[in-house]
Amino acid sequence: MSTALAQTAHDVGSRALHWLHAHRQAGALDGRDLAGDMEAYKALLETALAASLVLRDGASGSEQCALAHELLDFAWAQLKDGTLLYERLLRQPLATDTVEGYAHFARVGYRHTGMERLITHFAATGTARTVEYVPNRRLAIANALRVIGHDQGADDWERLTRATWLGSTPQPWHLDWMTGYAITHTVFHLTDWGRAPRGLPDDLAAYLALWLPVWTDVWAETGQWDLVGELLIIGSCLPEPYVELGDWQRLAEVQHADGLVPRDDHPVDDDHATRFQDHHHPTVVATVAGTIALTRALKAPPTHTPDTHA
Repeated sequence: MSTALAQTAHDVGSRALHWLHAHRQAGALDGRDLAGDMEAYKALLETALAASLVLRDGASGSEQCALAHELLDFAWAQLKDGTLLYERLLRQPLATDTVEGYAHFARVGYRHTGMERLITHFAATGTARTVEYVPNRRLAIANALRVIGHDQGADDWERLTRATWLGSTPQPWHLDWMTGYAITHTVFHLTDWGRAPRGLPDDLAAYLALWLPVWTDVWAETGQWDLVGELLIIGSCLPEPYVELGDWQRLAEVQHADGLVPRDDHPVDDDHATRFQDHHHPTVVATVAGTIALTRALKAPPTHTPDTHA
């Protein structure tokens, strides 16, 4: 990765993180239970994911790590130090969003004793293997359990991987918008958000290295910036990261001065609540993308480092 690319990735991610921090109160539960405001609950967990990766990797700088820590403290407090997650899982053992969400906190040392006991039971009874989810979501549960300390083993990972769309390496031009997200999440969970790039089987890595540039161009041309950001993440999760300065420059150009990254090419509403609801997720994605790209650049410079499109 070139110096210019690393700087661009850092700047995009840092601005996005600042926006999440400045607007964190827009995603507050403020005493409501989770069922009473699922949108705020979702936003808290997404923010926690981004902040946990900033802290886990530590590549973004001391200022960014401090912001990430404050975001995690805020989200954890909103969840009553994990008690709301515990109560939801206790009452709804198939509501695996609680396990997935708890993993973001556990990744960087936030723990809840009751939740730990409940998840141990959840893992031991095989509930994670029986919930009827789409294949990439089952990988999400497996990775959450791995982060918390309950890995399912190599056989399960292979079975779960091959059940996904990406796992069969189908004709790449059959990709649609929804399947694009299925691909990105498959990679996120197999590699634990870039921590373990070798968790991606060799044939899938080769397939992605070939087709990721095409898909990124297609979705950038259609202004789907949330999906473009997710594709940039998986480029940085490959065993040999695929990164293009031009791709990052396009994302930087659409990012607003305050750090917000728009979901798509539609006008951004002036209403504060609407802006948060519509564009919180792509701004989380930009934070994660910048964090992982910079981390991989500092730890292991990739072989493929073009700065312009061929």
